[in-house]
Amino acid sequence: MPVETEVKFRVANLPALNARLQAAGFHLDTPRSFESNVLYDTPDRSLRAKRSILRIRQYNGKCLLTHKRIPDSGIGEDRHKHRIETETDLSDGEAMAEVFRNLGLVEAFRYEKYRAEWSDGTGHCVVDETPLGIYAELEGASEWIDHVSVELGVQPQELTTDSYGRIFEEWRTRTGSQATDLTFAAVASSPAL
Repeated sequence: MPVETEVKFRVANLPALNARLQAAGFHLDTPRSFESNVLYDTPDRSLRAKRSILRIRQYNGKCLLTHKRIPDSGIGEDRHKHRIETETDLSDGEAMAEVFRNLGLVEAFRYEKYRAEWSDGTGHCVVDETPLGIYAELEGASEWIDHVSVELGVQPQELTTDSYGRIFEEWRTRTGSQATDLTFAAVASSPAL
């Protein structure tokens, strides 16, 4: 089963990151496109308790069904996030959502972003403009991630293995926001303390 290995880092200057990616030999695979994600879970959040997600993603004219879980051998080293990822194209995301609802699953979390995808032929850098700021994800082998993060000028303490859900929960705690989803409308309209 394919194991996804990644880290994220916050981007303060998007044009500068784009220039560093080009200088490092990356090319743009997918221009900036809107992405909508819905996570499904049981009402008691048993998937989340197992650190597993079930997601329907709509992005760049495609609809994808994804399941992610931690590897059977455990989390592993903690400098990078490792997940077993199973993904397939969907022809009808709403039909799959209806199947989930009929099986007793519920919408657990929505999140949105604008994503651009870059590649150097070995790994990927995706740049996500989220309602909480811009983040980049390096996805590839651990050694590649370490090498590219140095080449891009990212300090080790800037790297995180947090999911967007975790980043959102930390933001909610810090600001006192009542937003329940990481969408542009929900974050913009949520009064923060």
